[in-house]
Amino acid sequence: YKALVDRAFSEERPDIVLNFAAESHVDRSIDSSEDFVASNVLGATNIFDASRKHHVSRVIQISTDEVYGSVEKGSFTEEDNLNPSSPYSGSKAAADCMALSYYKTHRLPVVITRSANNFGEYQFPEKLLPRFITNLISGKKVPLMWSPENPGLNVRDWLHTRDNCRAIWLVANSGIDGEVYNIPGENEFTNIDVTRMILNHFGLGEDMIERVEHRKAHDFRYSVSGEKLKGLGFEYKHRDFPAELGKTIDWYRKNEMWWRGLAK
Repeated sequence: YKALVDRAFSEERPDIVLNFAAESHVDRSIDSSEDFVASNVLGATNIFDASRKHHVSRVIQISTDEVYGSVEKGSFTEEDNLNPSSPYSGSKAAADCMALSYYKTHRLPVVITRSANNFGEYQFPEKLLPRFITNLISGKKVPLMWSPENPGLNVRDWLHTRDNCRAIWLVANSGIDGEVYNIPGENEFTNIDVTRMILNHFGLGEDMIERVEHRKAHDFRYSVSGEKLKGLGFEYKHRDFPAELGKTIDWYRKNEMWWRGLAK
């Protein structure tokens, strides 16, 4: 795909490149990492090479809070070491390292953002929130990772995709080359609490939960500090998680034509 990427740059001549492209589902990366290395590492490197060749003024590498691994207390800052737990987060960490190496070696004007768990409309049904929502719309149970020692207590930080994109655009315009910016959601909830919120929206009880085994190397808690981002002047507009979750559920209810085929 290197030649295809180069041709796209030649034809479009972009000023700013935002690399959102990635394989991103952890469970699939555990089954097979091949696509994740191809897309997330080699694909990103192709973009860095094309950006350097065509003198792009700025590259934004979209990454994830998962590259830091799990933390029981406190929050990771941009200076903390990377400690990925899955082939997905490992491939994203590798792409981050490549991005920073291109900045140091070639002075490629690249900036990295590391976002918390995104949610909102048009999210692919394999992700936790849309999968649970579309399952319940279809009359199916929701598969929650569970064990007697850990009954759905893993913590995730939820960031509305609109706030994520606003933050990314702010960094694209105001960030410093060669720097990393975390984008937290500042909405930390256990998976069981989020599941209960969704069930309550449907007027359903916990009998609709299907208990499944935890994935391999299941990270307990993700949490990143957003102080550096706030230093650029960022403010949230969609931080009320229960309200935004309700809007998201309503969207999936009203747009079955969009997700029905994808959910298969």
